Amino acid sequence: MSAKKLSHAIEPAFARAIWLRAQRLDTSNPFGEGPEATRRAVEHLGYVQIDTINVIERCHHHILYSRIPDYRRAHLTQAQSVDKSVFEYWTHALAYVPTRDLRFFLPAMKAYRAKGGGWFGSVTPAEIKKVIKRIKSDGALSIRDIDDDELVEKDHPWASRKPSKRALQLAFYQGLVTISARQGMLKSYELMERHFGWEQAPKPPSSRQVAEYLLERALTSQGVVGLDSICHLDAPSKPAVRALIENRVRRKLLVPVHLEHVPKAQHWVAPEVLEAVHEPAGLVHILSPFDPLIIQRKRLSAFFGYDHIFEAYVPAAKRQYGYFALPVLVGDRIVAALDLKTDRAAGKLLVQKWTWLEDQSVEVKAAIEDALGRFERFQLGRE
Repeated sequence: MSAKKLSHAIEPAFARAIWLRAQRLDTSNPFGEGPEATRRAVEHLGYVQIDTINVIERCHHHILYSRIPDYRRAHLTQAQSVDKSVFEYWTHALAYVPTRDLRFFLPAMKAYRAKGGGWFGSVTPAEIKKVIKRIKSDGALSIRDIDDDELVEKDHPWASRKPSKRALQLAFYQGLVTISARQGMLKSYELMERHFGWEQAPKPPSSRQVAEYLLERALTSQGVVGLDSICHLDAPSKPAVRALIENRVRRKLLVPVHLEHVPKAQHWVAPEVLEAVHEPAGLVHILSPFDPLIIQRKRLSAFFGYDHIFEAYVPAAKRQYGYFALPVLVGDRIVAALDLKTDRAAGKLLVQKWTWLEDQSVEVKAAIEDALGRFERFQLGRE
């Protein structure tokens, strides 16, 4: 009998409850308080995306705030630079990742060493040796510390005109250096082994272990998983992950399921998760467009019936929700999209546009206003 015929249909509300539980958006304080809460959150979610847009608080702080009510920006600084329990690397985008998982990124670092410059431009081995030598002798280095570069023409839209910046970026992706500290978007680079204080470097995993890591990370943070959600923007990993899933299905460690209204989209869930779902409380979350719940648009649409549009790069006249619209989650429904902007000089959070997606009661509207007030205080550092 085929896997499709064995698949169990589940209602969207049930699937949402599983996903929200996995994302820890169904309880008010899932990770506790203080700096340790940041480590626990990143470890549970698997990654927290970083982005440069600063119209409101940057998304890595926003994502953590959504799950840690007393979150402070200094907590992430401590996790990265003092406790060293998180580090930066590329998942589907640049992100904070648990240091305990660093070894699963070693194959990607090795691949960067093998394939050369890519979109960093024509970086030569001599240029990388130069910045590594300087870090060895002078300590952690930011691009602002380098003032003797001769600018070059870009050979890729994402490349820098500063050869040393290109070399630092490529050395980062190659795993020769890590980002030891960050002030806004200004990064300081340190030698990998010196930053982490390794006596012995982590052991690279096998390809099967990488696939197992991807599957486990998704099961923990998504609850109900599909190949696309496990391997988001990582199609080459799908065959190995699929083989693992089929093995676990045969061993009854995973159950094939599908959403009632999307029967062709195959998903899987651990059997114990199906038995431990409870209805989400009516909490209000003003979410980042880069939040793990929002970033996979096709999945979001299937589970929530909401098609989020990221319109920062859309001409103003064609925008539906606004330049930087934030979905508003109430319980298990996305009920509104708010285009917000922080006016730091005036000390205000501005609502550029408010789009209701569903009719709401007076009580729900009041709860959203209250959440906006808390969000404003967080934005302006008043919490």
